[in-house]
Amino acid sequence: MDRLEAMALFVAAVDRGSLAAAAKRYGRSPASVTRAVALLERDAGETLLLRSTRKLSLTASGEHHVAVWRDVLEKLEHLALIGAGAPVQGNIVLTAPELFGRVAVLPLLESFLEDHPLVSARVLLINRLVNLIGEGVDLAVRLAPLGDSSLRAIRIGAVRTLLCASPEYLDKAASLATPADLEHHACIGLDVAAEGERWTFASPTTPARKRRSVRVQPRLSISNAAAAIDAAMRGHGVIQARSYQIVDAVADGRLIRLLPEWEEPPVPVHLVFPAGRASHGSVRALIDHLGPALRRNLADVEASMRVVPTIS
Repeated sequence: MDRLEAMALFVAAVDRGSLAAAAKRYGRSPASVTRAVALLERDAGETLLLRSTRKLSLTASGEHHVAVWRDVLEKLEHLALIGAGAPVQGNIVLTAPELFGRVAVLPLLESFLEDHPLVSARVLLINRLVNLIGEGVDLAVRLAPLGDSSLRAIRIGAVRTLLCASPEYLDKAASLATPADLEHHACIGLDVAAEGERWTFASPTTPARKRRSVRVQPRLSISNAAAAIDAAMRGHGVIQARSYQIVDAVADGRLIRLLPEWEEPPVPVHLVFPAGRASHGSVRALIDHLGPALRRNLADVEASMRVVPTIS
């Protein structure tokens, strides 16, 4: 048994939860899967897989090895598809936050579909956290720190949360030197179901920039982020928005960035997908298409945020 075959059997056992299921997947005997595990553990010089009568579980070293092997197997499969000239085909289910999906992801998905006419896609633009496995989703774009999970993730950049308002509003408004001054300002919120909102900041005056939460009472609340930003540009108040949402408006002066020294650290952006989905040719091709383009676009937004005028 060669090591590539052993790696495939080992990964299948982990994904399917048993040695017997891995054997069935590849048409092999359970004994052959046992030999594959033994071969790889002998090469590693340590135990990688813990087996009981009820379940399989990986050791810490096993987690590391499986991540490497899975990546190798997926890349080899992708190269084999390319080498064989096989057309990319299939249906993909993709999810992303509503506004980021509309302005950043959909144009790239549309170009991908133009290049691959045998692929179809369903897109869920929603702002809740989707259970990828439970809801049958192949790929997600997530703008948030990631918790521990069995999902795979590729970091593609980060976005900032900015406080801003229009020049027209600032000309007639009270001074704004700290987040506490928001009490004296018209704020535009996004939670129409709440009487107030909490906006968070990172204090520049505390050790390790301790997070600070400020309760604001929005004079105007709008359930749609794009509409709320439009209202801010028309001079109706101060808004908190993500950098990708307002980069053009800040660059051309329709919105002014406020209190940059109080901004929280950037929020990471990842492509997230169930471990087994990246071996599907269409999903792998979409990851390869979205990842580099989104990484470039987010880097451009971050660069723009470093040179725009601010009021602090």
